Amino acid sequence: QVQLVESGGGLVQAGGSLRLSCAASRTIFSTDVMAWYRQAPGKQRELVATITSGNSTNYADSMKGRFTISRDNAKKTVYLQMNSLKPDDTAVYYCKLKRVGFVDSWGQGTQVTVSS
Repeated sequence: QVQLVESGGGLVQAGGSLRLSCAASRTIFSTDVMAWYRQAPGKQRELVATITSGNSTNYADSMKGRFTISRDNAKKTVYLQMNSLKPDDTAVYYCKLKRVGFVDSWGQGTQVTVSS
């Protein structure tokens, strides 16, 4: 199974930016679907963004125009650029790899805290 390690979280003021990275322990195939999720305290985990083969992207409505997901298969890394951050974006952010025929792989998460 592929191991995923997120990094780049931290404390930022409202309106600021962060770039999250998700490094995979093994090759990411172009057919793998990569995604970012987040979970705020007391809330269910929610989908933030996905990127599929051909770099087709999809975003949750509240993230459109502010967040950008990208992938570099050669570096085995997926990124989440987050701009115009709001206090409501405070959560633990998780990376997920979905590969056909395999159990989904999840990272351990990285904390993002946005102060007002």
